[in-house]
Amino acid sequence: MNDEIYDLGAGFWSIRGSFIKNGIMDIGVQCALIKLSSGRFIFLDSYTLKDEVRQQVMALTNDGQDVEAVLNVHPFHTIHCDQMAKDFPQATFYGSKRHPKKIPEVNWAEDLVESDAVAERYPELKFSLPQGIYYIAPDESVHASSLLVYHPASQSIYVDDTFEIPPSKLFDAVQPNLGLHPTTKQALKDEPDAGKAYCDWAIDLAHEWRSVHHFCGAHSGLVVFEKGQFEAALLSAIDNARSELEAK
Repeated sequence: MNDEIYDLGAGFWSIRGSFIKNGIMDIGVQCALIKLSSGRFIFLDSYTLKDEVRQQVMALTNDGQDVEAVLNVHPFHTIHCDQMAKDFPQATFYGSKRHPKKIPEVNWAEDLVESDAVAERYPELKFSLPQGIYYIAPDESVHASSLLVYHPASQSIYVDDTFEIPPSKLFDAVQPNLGLHPTTKQALKDEPDAGKAYCDWAIDLAHEWRSVHHFCGAHSGLVVFEKGQFEAALLSAIDNARSELEAK
């Protein structure tokens, strides 16, 4: 898979890259570049930029000097953090509690990426952390949770793993299907009504972020929803999964 950068408008660029799983399948990976109202830039997630994509990013960001921060929103997406820190040494790096444990050589900010302090720092974005499931699951094979980010100006949602679009549905021009990460049930907290809390959170998100047009998924590629489709797709996904999630 070749690296690509897509201008989604209003200061949001989706960057698609390659990630080979188990040495066999390229399931893809992503990061995003966002221009702030100040004229400076931030990244969502880390990725080793190469070739033409790197050239375009450097041209946009004054050779990287205008990048002020990197927000690493998935606790288990850590492979490229070290290289990203080398490429943008002046940037502030935000991560979860897991990031400094896995990549201690990066100078991590004290504020966690999912904190209110970071959200308040970037009013151009809206953030949402799934409820009822572990953000950092005790079982490290469970990657269902991530900090979701919405960029209202471009109507772009940035999602690592939590929601995904089945590959067979990527080219459905009528209505893209939306699914939950396959480890969502395993990620449920050992608490009463954890499944209900997750479903209620997702339903509220579907309504609040109903204007989503661009869906940027880590392993689902870049998918376009027409008006009302994202809300309907997420509500349908929760309706299909609710009985199983709430039964645990």
